[in-house]
Amino acid sequence: MMKSLVMTVLSPDRTGLVRTVSDTIAANGGNWLESRMARLSGQFAGIIRIECPQDAIDSLIEKLNELAAQGIVIQTVLEESAPTPPRVILSIDVVGNDRPGIVRELTGAIAQAGGNLEEFTTGLENAPMSGHPIFRARGIISIPENAEASTLTSAIENLGTDLSVEIS
Repeated sequence: MMKSLVMTVLSPDRTGLVRTVSDTIAANGGNWLESRMARLSGQFAGIIRIECPQDAIDSLIEKLNELAAQGIVIQTVLEESAPTPPRVILSIDVVGNDRPGIVRELTGAIAQAGGNLEEFTTGLENAPMSGHPIFRARGIISIPENAEASTLTSAIENLGTDLSVEIS
């Protein structure tokens, strides 16, 4: 029987890092199903979902943990899927002036409106006309099937007049 593992990978970024992890997974019977990876301030950060035979899980986790000797820290969790109620998927784009706590405020408003972050990326960009840094968040959010997207938009817009919100 096949089982899914979700893992996080953290390491100082370097050439061949993903290959090292993928070689270890493949050599131990694992199949790489999906991933999200990024380089942040010289560090590699990734989240990966793999599948492997149930009788190979312990051995695979042991080999992945041995990569710590190379500076690759991996945490694994056996995926336990629970049925979820139907949800609507929305794409979100928020732009505004940067300020301390903006991510906390934004994610709080999303949660309060019943939204769940499926994917989320934040960063600073240069404003088109002035060139000063502005905050931008993009993501995929799911809301309950009976919820209104306008509730989510209002919750975010109520955070300040400087925020531009696009939801589709």
